[in-house]
Amino acid sequence: MSELFGAFADFAPSLPLIIGVVLVALIVISILLRVVVPTNMVHTVQSRRRTTSYGAGQKAGNVYYNWPSWVPMIGVSRIILPVNNFELSLSGYEAYDKDRVPFRLDLTAFFRIADTNVAAARIANMKELISQLHFIVQGAARKILATHDIHQIMVDRATFGAQFTQEVATELANWGVEPVKNMELMDVRDAEGSRVIADIMAMKASNIQMTSRIEVANNMRAAQTAEIAARQEVEVREQEAQQVVGQRTAEKDKQVGIATEKAAQEVQTEAAVTREREMQVVRVSTMRQAEITKDQQVVAASQDKETTVLRADGDLQATKLSAEGIRVEGNAKADAEKALQLAPVAAQIELAKEIGSNEGYQAYLVSLRGVEAYVQVGVEQAKAIAQADVKVIANTGDTVQGVHDAMALISPRGGTAIGGMLEALKNTPEGAALLERILRREAAASSPPANDGNV
Repeated sequence: MSELFGAFADFAPSLPLIIGVVLVALIVISILLRVVVPTNMVHTVQSRRRTTSYGAGQKAGNVYYNWPSWVPMIGVSRIILPVNNFELSLSGYEAYDKDRVPFRLDLTAFFRIADTNVAAARIANMKELISQLHFIVQGAARKILATHDIHQIMVDRATFGAQFTQEVATELANWGVEPVKNMELMDVRDAEGSRVIADIMAMKASNIQMTSRIEVANNMRAAQTAEIAARQEVEVREQEAQQVVGQRTAEKDKQVGIATEKAAQEVQTEAAVTREREMQVVRVSTMRQAEITKDQQVVAASQDKETTVLRADGDLQATKLSAEGIRVEGNAKADAEKALQLAPVAAQIELAKEIGSNEGYQAYLVSLRGVEAYVQVGVEQAKAIAQADVKVIANTGDTVQGVHDAMALISPRGGTAIGGMLEALKNTPEGAALLERILRREAAASSPPANDGNV
Protein backbone atom coordinates (compact mmCIF):
# COMPACT_ATOMS: atom_id res chain seq x y z
CA MET A 1 0.00 0.00 0.00
CA SER A 2 2.70 2.36 0.83
CA GLU A 3 4.35 1.49 -2.44
CA LEU A 4 1.20 2.43 -4.32
CA PHE A 5 1.02 5.82 -2.65
CA GLY A 6 4.64 6.29 -3.38
CA ALA A 7 4.12 5.64 -7.10
CA PHE A 8 1.15 8.02 -7.17
CA ALA A 9 3.24 10.63 -5.42
CA ASP A 10 5.88 10.22 -8.12
CA PHE A 11 3.23 10.62 -10.91
CA ALA A 12 1.42 13.57 -9.34
CA PRO A 13 3.83 16.29 -10.55
CA SER A 14 3.27 15.27 -14.26
CA LEU A 15 -0.57 15.07 -14.11
CA PRO A 16 -1.28 18.70 -15.10
CA LEU A 17 0.98 18.27 -18.05
CA ILE A 18 -0.87 15.21 -19.21
CA ILE A 19 -4.23 16.89 -18.80
CA GLY A 20 -3.01 19.86 -20.79
CA VAL A 21 -1.77 17.62 -23.55
CA VAL A 22 -5.09 15.82 -23.64
CA LEU A 23 -7.01 19.09 -23.81
CA VAL A 24 -4.82 20.38 -26.57
CA ALA A 25 -5.30 17.14 -28.45
CA LEU A 26 -9.04 17.37 -28.01
CA ILE A 27 -9.05 20.95 -29.27
CA VAL A 28 -6.98 20.08 -32.32
CA ILE A 29 -9.15 17.08 -33.07
CA SER A 30 -12.27 19.21 -32.65
CA ILE A 31 -10.93 21.76 -35.08
CA LEU A 32 -9.98 19.11 -37.59
CA LEU A 33 -13.30 17.28 -37.29
CA ARG A 34 -15.52 20.40 -37.31
CA VAL A 35 -17.55 20.60 -40.52
CA VAL A 36 -19.39 23.65 -41.87
CA VAL A 37 -21.94 22.54 -44.46
CA PRO A 38 -22.01 24.63 -47.72
CA THR A 39 -25.24 26.45 -48.53
CA ASN A 40 -26.10 24.17 -51.47
CA MET A 41 -25.49 20.93 -49.61
CA VAL A 42 -27.14 18.91 -46.82
CA HIS A 43 -25.16 16.46 -44.67
CA THR A 44 -27.31 13.74 -43.13
CA VAL A 45 -25.47 12.49 -40.00
CA GLN A 46 -26.34 9.11 -38.43
CA SER A 47 -25.26 8.82 -34.78
CA ARG A 48 -25.82 6.01 -32.33
CA ARG A 49 -29.36 7.13 -31.46
CA ARG A 50 -30.71 9.44 -34.25
CA THR A 51 -30.39 10.84 -37.81
CA THR A 52 -29.84 14.57 -38.12
CA SER A 53 -29.60 16.79 -41.22
CA TYR A 54 -27.19 19.73 -41.20
CA GLY A 55 -27.22 22.53 -43.70
CA ALA A 56 -28.65 25.95 -44.56
CA GLY A 57 -32.23 26.18 -43.30
CA GLN A 58 -32.03 22.99 -41.26
CA LYS A 59 -33.14 22.96 -37.60
CA ALA A 60 -29.86 21.46 -36.41
CA GLY A 61 -27.89 24.21 -38.11
CA ASN A 62 -25.02 23.80 -40.54
CA VAL A 63 -22.12 22.84 -38.21
CA TYR A 64 -21.31 19.40 -36.73
CA TYR A 65 -18.34 17.25 -35.75
CA ASN A 66 -17.53 14.40 -38.03
CA TRP A 67 -16.32 11.87 -35.45
CA PRO A 68 -15.11 8.69 -37.05
CA SER A 69 -17.64 5.91 -36.87
CA TRP A 70 -15.14 3.65 -35.04
CA VAL A 71 -15.01 6.03 -32.08
CA PRO A 72 -17.22 4.52 -29.38
CA MET A 73 -20.27 6.44 -28.27
CA ILE A 74 -19.64 9.57 -30.39
CA GLY A 75 -18.71 8.04 -33.75
CA VAL A 76 -21.06 8.99 -36.71
CA SER A 77 -21.64 8.18 -40.36
CA ARG A 78 -22.96 10.66 -42.93
CA ILE A 79 -24.44 11.05 -46.43
CA ILE A 80 -23.79 14.24 -48.45
CA LEU A 81 -26.60 15.30 -50.74
CA PRO A 82 -26.98 18.53 -52.81
CA VAL A 83 -30.05 20.66 -52.22
CA ASN A 84 -29.72 22.74 -55.43
CA ASN A 85 -31.45 21.80 -58.68
CA PHE A 86 -29.88 19.04 -60.73
CA GLU A 87 -30.54 17.88 -64.26
CA LEU A 88 -31.46 14.43 -65.47
CA SER A 89 -31.39 13.69 -69.23
CA LEU A 90 -32.47 10.77 -71.39
CA SER A 91 -30.66 10.94 -74.72
CA GLY A 92 -31.55 8.60 -77.59
CA TYR A 93 -33.94 6.55 -75.45
CA GLU A 94 -35.77 4.02 -77.64
CA ALA A 95 -39.53 3.75 -77.17
CA TYR A 96 -42.66 2.61 -79.05
CA ASP A 97 -46.01 4.18 -79.75
CA LYS A 98 -49.29 2.33 -79.42
CA ASP A 99 -48.80 0.78 -82.90
CA ARG A 100 -45.32 -0.47 -81.96
CA VAL A 101 -43.66 2.12 -84.21
CA PRO A 102 -40.08 2.50 -82.92
CA PHE A 103 -38.58 5.94 -82.33
CA ARG A 104 -36.01 7.66 -80.21
CA LEU A 105 -36.51 10.57 -77.87
CA ASP A 106 -34.49 13.09 -75.85
CA LEU A 107 -35.96 13.97 -72.45
CA THR A 108 -34.76 16.54 -69.92
CA ALA A 109 -35.93 16.89 -66.31
CA PHE A 110 -34.94 19.09 -63.37
CA PHE A 111 -35.26 17.87 -59.76
CA ARG A 112 -34.28 18.83 -56.24
CA ILE A 113 -34.06 16.90 -52.98
CA ALA A 114 -37.01 17.98 -50.86
CA ASP A 115 -36.51 15.63 -47.87
CA THR A 116 -32.87 14.79 -47.27
CA ASN A 117 -33.67 12.32 -44.46
CA VAL A 118 -35.89 10.23 -46.78
CA ALA A 119 -33.34 10.41 -49.55
CA ALA A 120 -30.54 9.41 -47.19
CA ALA A 121 -32.58 6.43 -46.05
CA ARG A 122 -33.02 5.26 -49.66
CA ILE A 123 -29.60 5.85 -51.19
CA ALA A 124 -25.96 5.80 -50.22
CA ASN A 125 -24.81 8.68 -52.47
CA MET A 126 -25.94 11.08 -55.22
CA LYS A 127 -24.80 8.86 -58.05
CA GLU A 128 -27.05 6.09 -56.88
CA LEU A 129 -29.98 8.54 -56.60
CA ILE A 130 -29.55 9.72 -60.17
CA SER A 131 -29.34 6.13 -61.42
CA GLN A 132 -32.58 5.23 -59.71
CA LEU A 133 -34.29 8.40 -61.02
CA HIS A 134 -33.27 7.39 -64.57
CA PHE A 135 -35.21 4.16 -64.21
CA ILE A 136 -38.24 5.99 -62.82
CA VAL A 137 -38.30 8.52 -65.69
CA GLN A 138 -37.78 5.82 -68.33
CA GLY A 139 -40.65 3.80 -66.96
CA ALA A 140 -43.00 6.81 -66.94
CA ALA A 141 -42.05 7.77 -70.52
CA ARG A 142 -42.45 4.23 -71.78
CA LYS A 143 -45.83 3.84 -70.06
CA ILE A 144 -47.33 7.11 -71.37
CA LEU A 145 -45.94 7.03 -74.92
CA ALA A 146 -47.13 3.47 -75.49
CA THR A 147 -50.74 4.69 -75.34
CA HIS A 148 -50.44 7.31 -78.15
CA ASP A 149 -49.49 7.31 -81.85
CA ILE A 150 -46.32 8.88 -83.14
CA HIS A 151 -48.07 11.74 -84.89
CA GLN A 152 -49.78 12.85 -81.69
CA ILE A 153 -46.50 12.50 -79.78
CA MET A 154 -44.76 14.80 -82.23
CA VAL A 155 -47.53 17.39 -82.17
CA ASP A 156 -48.23 17.50 -78.40
CA ARG A 157 -44.74 17.29 -76.93
CA ALA A 158 -45.50 19.93 -74.28
CA THR A 159 -48.55 17.95 -73.13
CA PHE A 160 -46.52 14.80 -72.76
CA GLY A 161 -43.94 16.61 -70.65
CA ALA A 162 -46.64 17.53 -68.15
CA GLN A 163 -47.92 13.93 -68.16
CA PHE A 164 -44.40 12.59 -67.49
CA THR A 165 -44.08 14.92 -64.50
CA GLN A 166 -47.43 13.85 -63.04
CA GLU A 167 -46.60 10.18 -63.55
CA VAL A 168 -43.30 10.31 -61.63
CA ALA A 169 -44.42 12.74 -58.89
CA THR A 170 -45.65 9.98 -56.54
CA GLU A 171 -42.63 7.79 -56.97
CA LEU A 172 -40.24 10.73 -56.55
CA ALA A 173 -41.79 11.50 -53.17
CA ASN A 174 -40.68 8.05 -51.95
CA TRP A 175 -37.09 9.12 -52.66
CA GLY A 176 -37.49 12.51 -51.03
CA VAL A 177 -37.18 14.23 -54.44
CA GLU A 178 -39.57 16.62 -56.21
CA PRO A 179 -39.61 18.03 -59.78
CA VAL A 180 -38.63 21.65 -60.21
CA LYS A 181 -40.56 22.06 -63.49
CA ASN A 182 -42.33 19.89 -66.01
CA MET A 183 -40.12 17.51 -67.90
CA GLU A 184 -39.45 18.49 -71.50
CA LEU A 185 -39.64 16.18 -74.48
CA MET A 186 -36.75 17.76 -76.37
CA ASP A 187 -36.70 15.70 -79.56
CA VAL A 188 -38.46 12.79 -81.25
CA ARG A 189 -36.73 11.13 -84.19
CA ASP A 190 -36.73 7.90 -86.16
CA ALA A 191 -35.10 4.83 -84.77
CA GLU A 192 -32.41 3.20 -86.88
CA GLY A 193 -33.88 1.81 -90.10
CA SER A 194 -37.19 3.67 -89.71
CA ARG A 195 -38.53 6.64 -91.75
CA VAL A 196 -41.92 7.13 -90.17
CA ILE A 197 -41.09 10.41 -88.48
CA ALA A 198 -39.22 11.64 -91.54
CA ASP A 199 -42.28 10.94 -93.70
CA ILE A 200 -44.53 12.65 -91.17
CA MET A 201 -42.21 15.66 -91.12
CA ALA A 202 -42.12 15.76 -94.93
CA MET A 203 -45.90 15.61 -95.05
CA LYS A 204 -46.12 18.31 -92.41
CA ALA A 205 -43.57 20.45 -94.26
CA SER A 206 -45.50 20.10 -97.52
CA ASN A 207 -48.71 20.96 -95.70
CA ILE A 208 -47.05 23.97 -94.13
CA GLN A 209 -45.67 25.00 -97.51
CA MET A 210 -49.11 24.63 -99.09
CA THR A 211 -50.70 26.64 -96.31
CA SER A 212 -47.96 29.21 -96.53
CA ARG A 213 -48.33 29.58 -100.29
CA ILE A 214 -52.10 29.86 -99.95
CA GLU A 215 -51.68 32.45 -97.24
CA VAL A 216 -49.08 34.32 -99.31
CA ALA A 217 -51.38 34.25 -102.33
CA ASN A 218 -54.27 35.52 -100.23
CA ASN A 219 -52.06 38.20 -98.76
CA MET A 220 -50.81 39.22 -102.21
CA ARG A 221 -54.37 39.32 -103.54
CA ALA A 222 -55.46 41.40 -100.57
CA ALA A 223 -52.42 43.66 -101.02
CA GLN A 224 -53.10 44.12 -104.74
CA THR A 225 -56.75 44.83 -104.03
CA ALA A 226 -55.75 47.35 -101.39
CA GLU A 227 -53.25 48.92 -103.78
CA ILE A 228 -55.88 49.19 -106.53
CA ALA A 229 -58.34 50.72 -104.10
CA ALA A 230 -55.67 53.09 -102.85
CA ARG A 231 -54.72 54.09 -106.41
CA GLN A 232 -58.37 54.64 -107.27
CA GLU A 233 -58.85 56.76 -104.17
CA VAL A 234 -55.68 58.73 -104.94
CA GLU A 235 -56.76 59.26 -108.56
CA VAL A 236 -60.21 60.41 -107.45
CA ARG A 237 -58.61 62.77 -104.94
CA GLU A 238 -56.23 64.05 -107.60
CA GLN A 239 -59.09 64.62 -110.04
CA GLU A 240 -61.07 66.42 -107.36
CA ALA A 241 -58.00 68.49 -106.52
CA GLN A 242 -57.44 69.26 -110.20
CA GLN A 243 -61.11 70.22 -110.56
CA VAL A 244 -60.90 72.54 -107.57
CA VAL A 245 -57.62 73.99 -108.86
CA GLY A 246 -59.13 74.41 -112.33
CA GLN A 247 -62.20 76.15 -110.96
CA ARG A 248 -60.11 78.43 -108.81
CA THR A 249 -57.74 79.08 -111.71
CA ALA A 250 -60.65 79.92 -114.01
CA GLU A 251 -62.14 82.23 -111.39
CA LYS A 252 -58.74 83.82 -110.89
CA ASP A 253 -58.26 84.25 -114.66
CA LYS A 254 -61.75 85.74 -114.89
CA GLN A 255 -61.05 88.24 -112.14
CA VAL A 256 -57.64 89.00 -113.62
CA GLY A 257 -59.21 89.47 -117.08
CA ILE A 258 -61.88 91.79 -115.72
CA ALA A 259 -59.29 93.75 -113.78
CA THR A 260 -57.07 93.88 -116.87
CA GLU A 261 -59.92 95.15 -119.07
CA LYS A 262 -60.87 97.75 -116.49
CA ALA A 263 -57.24 98.80 -116.23
CA ALA A 264 -56.99 98.97 -120.03
CA GLN A 265 -60.16 101.07 -120.23
CA GLU A 266 -58.87 103.40 -117.57
CA VAL A 267 -55.54 103.58 -119.37
CA GLN A 268 -57.32 104.39 -122.67
CA THR A 269 -59.43 107.04 -120.92
CA GLU A 270 -56.36 108.57 -119.40
CA ALA A 271 -54.59 108.29 -122.75
CA ALA A 272 -57.46 110.15 -124.47
CA VAL A 273 -57.31 112.86 -121.84
CA THR A 274 -53.56 112.99 -122.26
CA ARG A 275 -53.87 113.20 -126.06
CA GLU A 276 -56.48 115.98 -125.76
CA ARG A 277 -54.19 117.91 -123.48
CA GLU A 278 -51.26 117.27 -125.81
CA MET A 279 -53.34 118.54 -128.78
CA GLN A 280 -54.21 121.66 -126.83
CA VAL A 281 -50.57 122.15 -126.06
CA VAL A 282 -49.68 121.58 -129.72
CA ARG A 283 -52.43 123.97 -130.81
CA VAL A 284 -51.20 126.67 -128.49
CA SER A 285 -47.63 125.95 -129.52
CA THR A 286 -48.58 126.10 -133.21
CA MET A 287 -50.37 129.42 -132.76
CA ARG A 288 -47.45 130.83 -130.89
CA GLN A 289 -45.08 129.52 -133.55
CA ALA A 290 -47.25 131.08 -136.30
CA GLU A 291 -47.18 134.42 -134.53
CA ILE A 292 -43.43 134.13 -134.08
CA THR A 293 -43.01 133.15 -137.74
CA LYS A 294 -45.22 136.11 -138.82
CA ASP A 295 -43.15 138.47 -136.75
CA GLN A 296 -39.98 136.92 -138.16
CA GLN A 297 -41.28 137.30 -141.73
CA VAL A 298 -42.20 140.94 -141.11
CA VAL A 299 -38.77 141.60 -139.71
CA ALA A 300 -37.17 139.64 -142.56
CA ALA A 301 -39.19 141.56 -145.19
CA SER A 302 -38.15 144.83 -143.64
CA GLN A 303 -34.59 143.64 -143.62
CA ASP A 304 -34.88 142.46 -147.26
CA LYS A 305 -36.33 145.84 -148.28
CA GLU A 306 -33.51 147.73 -146.65
CA THR A 307 -31.00 145.27 -148.03
CA THR A 308 -32.46 145.59 -151.54
CA VAL A 309 -32.26 149.37 -151.40
CA LEU A 310 -28.73 149.24 -150.16
CA ARG A 311 -27.84 146.58 -152.73
CA ALA A 312 -29.39 148.69 -155.53
CA ASP A 313 -27.39 151.71 -154.48
CA GLY A 314 -24.30 149.56 -154.28
CA ASP A 315 -25.00 148.02 -157.73
CA LEU A 316 -25.47 151.48 -159.23
CA GLN A 317 -22.15 152.66 -157.88
CA ALA A 318 -20.54 149.41 -158.93
CA THR A 319 -21.98 149.76 -162.45
CA LYS A 320 -20.61 153.22 -162.75
CA LEU A 321 -17.24 152.12 -161.57
CA SER A 322 -17.39 149.05 -163.83
CA ALA A 323 -18.20 151.19 -166.88
CA GLU A 324 -15.31 153.45 -166.11
CA GLY A 325 -13.07 150.42 -165.63
CA ILE A 326 -14.26 148.87 -168.91
CA ARG A 327 -13.52 152.07 -170.76
CA VAL A 328 -10.05 152.26 -169.32
CA GLU A 329 -9.53 148.51 -169.92
CA GLY A 330 -10.71 148.87 -173.55
CA ASN A 331 -8.25 151.59 -174.23
CA ALA A 332 -5.49 149.50 -172.64
CA LYS A 333 -6.47 146.43 -174.71
CA ALA A 334 -6.49 148.46 -177.93
CA ASP A 335 -3.03 149.69 -177.23
CA ALA A 336 -1.90 146.18 -176.29
CA GLU A 337 -3.40 144.61 -179.43
CA LYS A 338 -1.76 147.14 -181.57
CA ALA A 339 1.56 146.41 -179.91
CA LEU A 340 0.87 142.67 -180.26
CA GLN A 341 0.08 142.92 -183.92
CA LEU A 342 3.27 144.88 -184.57
CA ALA A 343 5.39 142.55 -182.40
CA PRO A 344 5.05 139.39 -184.60
CA VAL A 345 6.02 141.29 -187.69
CA ALA A 346 9.13 142.61 -186.04
CA ALA A 347 9.77 139.21 -184.50
CA GLN A 348 9.40 137.42 -187.83
CA ILE A 349 11.75 139.85 -189.46
CA GLU A 350 14.28 139.17 -186.76
CA LEU A 351 13.54 135.43 -186.88
CA ALA A 352 14.06 135.19 -190.59
CA LYS A 353 17.34 136.89 -190.22
CA GLU A 354 18.36 134.46 -187.45
CA ILE A 355 17.10 131.28 -189.21
CA GLY A 356 19.06 132.09 -192.33
CA SER A 357 22.30 132.01 -190.46
CA ASN A 358 21.58 129.30 -187.66
CA GLU A 359 21.45 125.59 -188.74
CA GLY A 360 20.73 124.28 -185.25
CA TYR A 361 17.68 126.44 -185.02
CA GLN A 362 16.58 125.24 -188.42
CA ALA A 363 16.77 121.57 -187.11
CA TYR A 364 14.74 122.60 -184.08
CA LEU A 365 12.00 124.00 -186.28
CA VAL A 366 11.89 120.75 -188.30
CA SER A 367 11.52 118.63 -185.14
CA LEU A 368 8.84 120.99 -183.84
CA ARG A 369 6.84 120.47 -187.05
CA GLY A 370 7.20 116.68 -186.51
CA VAL A 371 5.77 116.98 -183.05
CA GLU A 372 2.84 118.96 -184.39
CA ALA A 373 2.23 116.29 -187.01
CA TYR A 374 2.42 113.53 -184.34
CA VAL A 375 -0.07 115.44 -182.22
CA GLN A 376 -2.40 115.77 -185.20
CA VAL A 377 -2.14 111.99 -185.82
CA GLY A 378 -2.86 111.25 -182.15
CA VAL A 379 -5.93 113.48 -182.28
CA GLU A 380 -7.23 111.71 -185.35
CA GLN A 381 -6.57 108.29 -183.73
CA ALA A 382 -8.48 109.37 -180.63
CA LYS A 383 -11.41 110.41 -182.81
CA ALA A 384 -11.32 107.04 -184.57
CA ILE A 385 -11.25 105.18 -181.27
CA ALA A 386 -14.15 107.26 -179.98
CA GLN A 387 -16.19 106.41 -183.09
CA ALA A 388 -15.26 102.70 -182.67
CA ASP A 389 -16.84 102.62 -179.17
CA VAL A 390 -13.68 101.25 -177.61
CA LYS A 391 -13.13 101.71 -173.92
CA VAL A 392 -9.59 101.96 -172.68
CA ILE A 393 -8.94 101.33 -169.03
CA ALA A 394 -5.50 102.62 -168.08
CA ASN A 395 -4.20 101.15 -164.84
CA THR A 396 -0.64 102.43 -165.15
CA GLY A 397 -1.38 105.73 -163.40
CA ASP A 398 -0.50 107.63 -166.67
CA THR A 399 -3.26 108.32 -169.24
CA VAL A 400 -0.84 108.90 -172.13
CA GLN A 401 0.91 105.62 -171.42
CA GLY A 402 -2.44 103.83 -171.18
CA VAL A 403 -3.54 105.17 -174.55
CA HIS A 404 -0.16 104.26 -176.03
CA ASP A 405 -0.55 100.70 -174.73
CA ALA A 406 -4.05 100.53 -176.16
CA MET A 407 -2.79 101.69 -179.54
CA ALA A 408 -0.19 98.98 -179.43
CA LEU A 409 -3.00 96.43 -179.64
CA ILE A 410 -3.72 97.34 -183.25
CA SER A 411 -0.07 97.16 -184.25
CA PRO A 412 1.48 93.95 -185.72
CA ARG A 413 3.09 93.20 -182.42
CA GLY A 414 -0.23 93.64 -180.64
CA GLY A 415 -1.95 91.28 -183.06
CA THR A 416 0.64 88.59 -182.36
CA ALA A 417 0.09 89.01 -178.63
CA ILE A 418 -3.70 88.72 -179.04
CA GLY A 419 -3.25 85.53 -181.08
CA GLY A 420 -1.03 84.02 -178.39
CA MET A 421 -3.59 84.95 -175.77
CA LEU A 422 -6.43 83.25 -177.70
CA GLU A 423 -4.29 80.12 -178.20
CA ALA A 424 -3.54 79.94 -174.46
CA LEU A 425 -7.21 80.55 -173.65
CA LYS A 426 -8.27 77.71 -175.95
CA ASN A 427 -5.99 75.26 -174.09
CA THR A 428 -8.03 75.67 -170.88
CA PRO A 429 -11.50 74.08 -170.40
CA GLU A 430 -13.05 77.35 -169.33
CA GLY A 431 -11.41 79.30 -172.18
CA ALA A 432 -12.40 76.70 -174.78
CA ALA A 433 -16.03 76.83 -173.53
CA LEU A 434 -15.97 80.69 -173.70
CA LEU A 435 -14.60 80.74 -177.26
CA GLU A 436 -17.13 78.12 -178.34
CA ARG A 437 -20.03 80.22 -177.01
CA ILE A 438 -18.67 83.34 -178.78
CA LEU A 439 -18.32 81.46 -182.08
CA ARG A 440 -21.87 80.09 -181.76
CA ARG A 441 -23.26 83.56 -181.19
CA GLU A 442 -21.32 84.93 -184.18
CA ALA A 443 -22.56 82.04 -186.33
CA ALA A 444 -26.14 82.58 -185.22
CA ALA A 445 -25.89 86.30 -185.84
CA SER A 446 -24.39 85.90 -189.34
CA SER A 447 -26.68 83.06 -190.57
CA PRO A 448 -29.71 84.05 -192.75
CA PRO A 449 -33.16 83.73 -191.17
CA ALA A 450 -34.93 80.39 -191.64
CA ASN A 451 -37.59 80.08 -194.33
CA ASP A 452 -40.94 79.67 -192.59
CA GLY A 453 -42.77 78.71 -195.80
CA ASN A 454 -44.58 82.02 -196.34
CA VAL A 455 -42.38 83.14 -199.22
